[in-house]
Amino acid sequence: QVQLVESGGGLVQAGGSLRLSCAASGRTASNSAMGWFRQAPGKEREFVAATSHSGGSTSYADSGKGRFTISRDNAKNTVYLQMNNLKPEDTAVYYCAAATSWIDQVLVTAQGYHYWGQGTQVTVSS
Repeated sequence: QVQLVESGGGLVQAGGSLRLSCAASGRTASNSAMGWFRQAPGKEREFVAATSHSGGSTSYADSGKGRFTISRDNAKNTVYLQMNNLKPEDTAVYYCAAATSWIDQVLVTAQGYHYWGQGTQVTVSS
């Protein structure tokens, strides 16, 4: 089992930055592929970014390329999502996800993840 707790969301003006954190706990947290997804009102949950359990591989949705950076500190069992140049269309609830994976791989679909956090709200005003 892996437990995930997100933090760092909030209200920011367009062009601003936020850094989301996801603290993972549990026996296999350090061997988990990790990802960030988001869901805006009335829309389906969508992929934002993902990292392999070593942090050596990452992947981003086109919407975040050049603006978002995913990273992890395995000593702290924490994954981060640095979001710069935020836009109003980035407004959503952001979810952290984990998947126990003995292969150092990146997972970009929600179906690949076993564990989810409670979500943190990000609101970008224009």
